[in-house]
Amino acid sequence: MSAENGDRSEPVLRLGGMALRNGLLIHGPTSWSAAARSRSGEVEVASGPKPALAPGLVTRVPLLRGPIRLAEAFLLIPVVRLRLRSARLPFEDPKVIGAMLAASSLSRALRGGRTTAGREAAQAALGLAPALVALGDRDLAAYHGVEHKAIGAYEAGSGDPAAATKEHERCGSNLVAPMLVLSAAGQLVLDRLIESPGSVARGTVGVASVSLAAEMFAWSERNPDTTAARAFHRPGHEIQRHLATKEPTPEQLEVGVAALEEILRVERAAGFDESEAGEPRPT
Repeated sequence: MSAENGDRSEPVLRLGGMALRNGLLIHGPTSWSAAARSRSGEVEVASGPKPALAPGLVTRVPLLRGPIRLAEAFLLIPVVRLRLRSARLPFEDPKVIGAMLAASSLSRALRGGRTTAGREAAQAALGLAPALVALGDRDLAAYHGVEHKAIGAYEAGSGDPAAATKEHERCGSNLVAPMLVLSAAGQLVLDRLIESPGSVARGTVGVASVSLAAEMFAWSERNPDTTAARAFHRPGHEIQRHLATKEPTPEQLEVGVAALEEILRVERAAGFDESEAGEPRPT
């Protein structure tokens, strides 16, 4: 898509990202960039090409796009950590690791009982516990706000992240509610169809839930003015407003601007073609 904002005439990149505990990771169509504030107070920046598992499938095949993009995002995390040593990932916290272990144990215990809609919903909700604990760190929530402000200001062509809102309609929080509902419903149906479903069957249902939620996300971005799209975005917007984002400090915005400038530099250097942008991606 071409920008009609200000004097900009170049294509607007479809950017996504992930908040770090001390910075921001941004990924574009072909590359990634990250900026982090080191213990000494310096803003350090790194960038590189993104891992691509199946570029053709990502842009053309429904239902496979979501899981492939998710797998690519997981593959990118260790790359970023190795290239930018000062970066601190969201789960690099004993409390978050403890929440992950506790959620896993509780989930296994719930799986052993009689299958009910409430039990399946509780299991799905347990998967959110580590993220909720991580977002208890104000810096992480503030850098999530930085992510939305930096990308939102770029997309609007305003050039002023401080004036942008800390909520973004393309935030991955929009996937939370549909994934919870689809996962719980899918596992419930599975237990009704198969007496003792194994891990492969349950994993397949989990992947299908991600796929369907991602397709709903993409559809809502293509049809933002519909009642269904507004309803889809509402829970995610409220999660962002009340829990997942905080207003950042000027120093945190400085880190976000550094990450944004770097992704724009490397994508331009790579000769980004607007046709490669593909489906909308969560921020």
